[in-house]
Amino acid sequence: MALRTPIRVHIVGRPQFDIEEFLGFLAASRMDWRRSAGAGQAEELIEAAGRVCYMSFGVNQSERSNVEYIRNLVDMGHESVLEHVNWSFVITGISRALSHQIVRHRVGFAFSQLSQQYHDESDAEFAMPAEIEGNPRAEAVWERAVSTAKEAYSEILQLLDQKPEHGESSQLNPRESRRAIRSAARSVLPGCTETTLFMTANARALRHFFTVRGGIPGDREMRDLALELFRLVTREAPAVFFDFRIAKLPDGSEMVQRVSTGPTQ
Repeated sequence: MALRTPIRVHIVGRPQFDIEEFLGFLAASRMDWRRSAGAGQAEELIEAAGRVCYMSFGVNQSERSNVEYIRNLVDMGHESVLEHVNWSFVITGISRALSHQIVRHRVGFAFSQLSQQYHDESDAEFAMPAEIEGNPRAEAVWERAVSTAKEAYSEILQLLDQKPEHGESSQLNPRESRRAIRSAARSVLPGCTETTLFMTANARALRHFFTVRGGIPGDREMRDLALELFRLVTREAPAVFFDFRIAKLPDGSEMVQRVSTGPTQ
């Protein structure tokens, strides 16, 4: 049995900006855009969306760089343009307990999750909480509990799959019968059962997620997920997350922390 599998996050979808098409739009409108060197597609997409609001191109364009422009949008509370930038992630090594929390984030998020109704969980793994790890007696109790649950799951599957002559599952077609049996068996699996999550989120939604979830001292697993997401998206678009940093808690663990910034001049 694997105990405390590391959380892994893979970016499988990212923003794509058709710059040539956008420059064609500007040319047709007899405008030009002084672009900042080094800005990524996500960052340019945000700047372009923001400038369209005021048509601040050409002679109407300020001297702000892309980084300064995005910071000014955030400082002014004009974050709606950040919603044009999305990333898609495949997340593994998290517990279903964590997934029940994260799927509450609805605005700006989309989720697809491994189904316990259709997927056989006989070989399921479990995510040991960090607070238990390192305490031998607590680890022993935890491992005994999840082992019992796993054995109970397999036993229930076998008992219900004996195709009884009577009962609700006997009246279903094979596909729905398997679904009903696995639905019944999954009821004994604990919240620490590992799951796989496909998640898409826009930049504004991620900023909110980091703000409300990234620095909760009493939720280590959520903080660990926030850290993995933060490290990935800041490499992709550092200007979008300029006011967040990784900080340490007194116990040495890390968190994502939003830092206060003054308005740009």
